[in-house]
Amino acid sequence: MRVKTATSTMVSAAVLAAGCSAPTVVNTGESPAHTQAPLPVPPPSPPPSNAHLVDAFDYVAHVNDAAGYYFTTPSGKWSCAILPRIKAGCQSASSWQSGLGITDEPDDVNAIVVERESEPRFVALEQPEFFLDPGPANTLQFNRILAAAGFRCNVQESGVSCLSEKSGKGFTFSAEGYTPQYTDVPATAP
Repeated sequence: MRVKTATSTMVSAAVLAAGCSAPTVVNTGESPAHTQAPLPVPPPSPPPSNAHLVDAFDYVAHVNDAAGYYFTTPSGKWSCAILPRIKAGCQSASSWQSGLGITDEPDDVNAIVVERESEPRFVALEQPEFFLDPGPANTLQFNRILAAAGFRCNVQESGVSCLSEKSGKGFTFSAEGYTPQYTDVPATAP
């Protein structure tokens, strides 16, 4: 019996030792996957200011049986509009067929637009879209924000700026140039 007990103990020890041995390595010839540490998440941009909102009702007009929010800049140089839940944009107030007169503006364009979920861009309109006819549209005064139907626009001394509130994409432009980014009116602006 002792022999059996000693043999049983040795078999048990061998099974235990086999269970504790290193795992079998299988080489497939592929390089091991390298994991990268996740990039830090940038802090969210602050929400746009509502400190200088105007009453959107003062800018609404119906063109071809569709409502839009139309405005001109204090200089009278640009006509702009928010077309509800579709786009916001601007064109020349003097002649919609002509360019905007922005430094380094692409050839053959006559408007700038930001759509609900797209990047801002220059476009060539085949008919006026941001000009109120018959007009004139009300003037959006400096440092005032027109927010309606998923978009917001403002006019500052530095230029005109519009934003899609859904995508967070927008533009800012003046005669001196263009930036594919919305510029908010500072809460402390007069």
